This record gives sequence, structure tokens and C-alpha cells, in this order.
Amino acid sequence: MGSSGTIQMKIVNGDSGYVLEDVPHLTDYISDLPTYSNPLKSNPAYSVVKQYFVDEDDTIVQKIVVHKDSPRGVHFRRAGPRQRMYFESDEVHACIVTCGGLCPGLNTVIREIVCGLYHMYGVNKVLGIDGGYKGFYSRNTVGLTPKVVNDIHKRGGTILGTSRGGHDTSKIVDSINDRGINQVYIIGGDGTQKGASVIYEEIRRRGLKVAVAGIPKTIDNDIPVIDKSFGFDTAVEEAQRAINAAHVEAESFENGIGVVKLMGRYSGFIAMYATLASRDVDCCLIPESPFYLEGQGGLFEYIEKRLKENGHMVIVIAEGAGQDLLSESLQSMNQKDASGNKLLQDVGLWMSQRIKVHFAKTKTVINLKYIDPTYMIRAIPSNASDNVYCTLLAQSAVHGAMAGYTGFTVGVVNGRHTYIPFNRVIEKQNKVVITDRMWARLLSSTNQPSFLDPKDVTEAKKEEEPPTQLLDGNIQLTPSAT
Repeated sequence: MGSSGTIQMKIVNGDSGYVLEDVPHLTDYISDLPTYSNPLKSNPAYSVVKQYFVDEDDTIVQKIVVHKDSPRGVHFRRAGPRQRMYFESDEVHACIVTCGGLCPGLNTVIREIVCGLYHMYGVNKVLGIDGGYKGFYSRNTVGLTPKVVNDIHKRGGTILGTSRGGHDTSKIVDSINDRGINQVYIIGGDGTQKGASVIYEEIRRRGLKVAVAGIPKTIDNDIPVIDKSFGFDTAVEEAQRAINAAHVEAESFENGIGVVKLMGRYSGFIAMYATLASRDVDCCLIPESPFYLEGQGGLFEYIEKRLKENGHMVIVIAEGAGQDLLSESLQSMNQKDASGNKLLQDVGLWMSQRIKVHFAKTKTVINLKYIDPTYMIRAIPSNASDNVYCTLLAQSAVHGAMAGYTGFTVGVVNGRHTYIPFNRVIEKQNKVVITDRMWARLLSSTNQPSFLDPKDVTEAKKEEEPPTQLLDGNIQLTPSAT
């Protein structure tokens, strides 16, 4: 794929410690570009909206909880339509590609990009790239119109197909140039956004008038800076079905145990929020919070305690939790898939077997049911909340590209839609902060032990230290997660 980050960030410093982490613009490397009046001015649906256009100076602060003497902090450019455009409607030739795993809402984003371009800006040339990044140079394209995408939001998956890997920067940019494409909309997770960043850098190096916009997609909610990723709410809602089934099974048998494995390779947000929403879960295990099985204070001791108290229990475990305990998988943990993700062992199945073996040793009869709803959740259409969210993300991306911005990802920061530089969403992963109030709320809800010793807590707090405040009022930029 090549390395990203060769283009220096656009940083604007202001008074009182104000820092704008700006996104690139076509005019940064192409001079004397003409501008055009935005057709939304005469669109009857939008002309009645007061102050519909975003002011060029509007920015959104990343951190809203501050002390009275704190610097103003890091800001991002506010998303939305601008008065002037850098593309005429007739010249736009856009393409959309989906990459990585499935996630509820993919089809909604595709639909709303197409409809936004057609209905808001009068663009009638939109292509779908078939099968992920490799589709740029090895597959046919799909013509997309409002009629073609009319009801795709009611279906799961992606009508464009997807794949992992297949990123050949030179071939992709050659294809973009040869096809006359000048707006590229890339939907995918952190690996996909890294690829989008490299594509943008190559396009800039060649001096092409092509806007590259990313729409972050990760069902795990592990992309930093943004409040949440699309599909997350749907995943948490659908996970309730699996948890409820596990609870019914466990409650109906003596010493019943229900084990539910949910998505969360590196981040346990789905498991945490699904547990909090359910209130039927007795133990939630996530990658960010280490645990152990044997001995005093271990998981097995807690399971025994809950079975004596209630006669049943439900365990929710994220797919990335406890991987260090799977000694048999040490060799496979170094293997990766085409997207660069570690290949994980089935921790839910492993956990279920270990629980059975433990109670067999004590000759205690248990009834354990293991449920893995992963692919059922990934494949469903997005719910109403995510449908609205996908619509706004797609429209924000369209507005940004038409205004000449490029090399950016759209996302909500503190409830406001923003344009975020690629490097900010690919520099690290968003993870559950186990020293935060939300994790404390979960521990209070399940009454489970933290499984942490004082040393683990100290280390966790060190990892989540806030950005260092410099004496001159500026902020030392360090990766942060929301």
C-alpha cells in the first residue's frame, strides 16, 4: 500500500491556544482554480433555510470539557455546503467504493451519496466500483442513479461488493485518471482510510483535480476522534436478541450459563453498550480489560459465586478479549488477513470449553449454551437512527468534495459534522477507557469484579493521560480517543 503521512498537516494557530487541524484543499496544489455558485441557492428545498451555507470560519472544538484557564484547544472544520464550489455540476464524474467487512448502513451511505450528488448538485455521472479497492483495476464498474439505488437502504450488505486488501496505489490512481473520475468517495474502516490517504497523496503528487473523501465505517466503533461510527447503534440493538436468547436458555436450566460472543477485535464498545442496554448480563469481557480464569478473584470463582446466588448467568465476551490466554493460538496470532488485521481465535468457543472443563473437575453439572451472532448482525440493514446518521455523513462528504476539500474523512465530533484530516483517524484506534465512568457503570450494572490489580489500573491511567499543555498556550498534539 505504501506509507501515508508524507503530506504535512495543515495547522492554523489562533488566539488563546486555538488550533485548527485543517483538511487539504485542491487549491493547495492547483493554482487559479475557478469557482462556481452553489446551485443550492436556487433549490426550492433549501432556499428557505436560514443560514444554510456554512461560514468558512466555522470550526468544531474536539474537547468540550475544559477548565476556565485552559487553551481553546484543537478544532476541526465544520462540514456542510459552501457558497462557492470548485466543480461545475456537468464536469463531475464521481465514483464510490466500499471496502473491508460488512456493516449495517453501507447501502444507505451509497444511496445518499448518489442522491445527494443528483438532487442537490445536478451531478449525473456516478460510478460504483465493484469489489473494493481491487475493483478499480480488475472489475467492471456499475452505473449508479437515484433509480438504481432507490430502495437499497432496505437491504443489508453492499450492492457494490467488498473485499479486503487489493490496494495497489499506482493502478488505482491510473484507473481514476483514465476514467476521468474527479471525485472519489471511499467507505471503509481504519485500514481503508489509510488506503484513501495514500490515494490522496498520489493524486496530489500527480497534480490531479480529484477530490478524495472518506466515510468511516467500522461496526466496532474503533475509529478515533469521531463520536461514533455508522452501524454501531444497529449492532448494539441487534445484539440484544442474542443476549436475550442466552438469558432465556440460561434461566430455564439449573446452573445455566449463556455465553455470547460479540464483535470487537481491539475495542469492546459493542459488548459494553449491549451489556448496559440489556441488564441481563452478569459478566462482560473486553479486549481493553485483562482478566484471568483460575485462582482467587478469577473468572471461574466469579461464575461459581453467581451460580450459587442466581442459579444461572450470562457472559458477553468481545471477540478480541482474552486472546493472550489462548496459548494454543500464539502462532496464529502473528498471522494477518488481507487488511492487516490479526487473525483471532474463537475466544467464545474456547471460553465455553474452559468453563465446561473447570466444572467437570468439580463434578458440577452445568448447562452451557454458546451463541455467536456476528454475521447475523453484520448483514442486517441499518435501523432508523443509523439511516439518518448515514444520510448526514453522505451529504457532508458530497458538500465537502464539491467545495474543493480533499484528503478528509467526515465524522461527528461533539454532535457536529466535521471534516477531519485522514491522519487523525488512522493514527490509532478508539478504545474503551477502563478508568472512565462508562466502564464503571458497567461494573456497577453487572456486579462483576474488575479483574484488575492496582498495577493494571495505574498503567491504564497512564495510557489515557490528556494532551500535554505547553507553556506558550499551544497544545502538544497527541492522539486522542473520544
